[in-house]
Amino acid sequence: MYLHLGQETLVNTSEVVGLFDLDTTTIAKSTREGLAAAEKAGQVVNVSTELPKSFVVVSPVRRRAAQPKARQVLYISQLSAPTLKKRLGRGETL
Repeated sequence: MYLHLGQETLVNTSEVVGLFDLDTTTIAKSTREGLAAAEKAGQVVNVSTELPKSFVVVSPVRRRAAQPKARQVLYISQLSAPTLKKRLGRGETL
């Protein structure tokens, strides 16, 4: 199943590692540093044209042992973390 993050962006629900609220999680210095490092490494995708409210950590699943490990991606979304959580609970597909 897939989770709609906004702006025509879908991710596989089995690959979602976590949903985080930007307002509450960026209070911690370690989270801000982690987001900055991910952005510097090119692992951040902004799917928001509005004020961002959450970020979603996605780690693609390796299908075979021979495949190289896919890198983790952070999606910045204008949808709130509770809204995304509800969508995950319903198993929403688009």
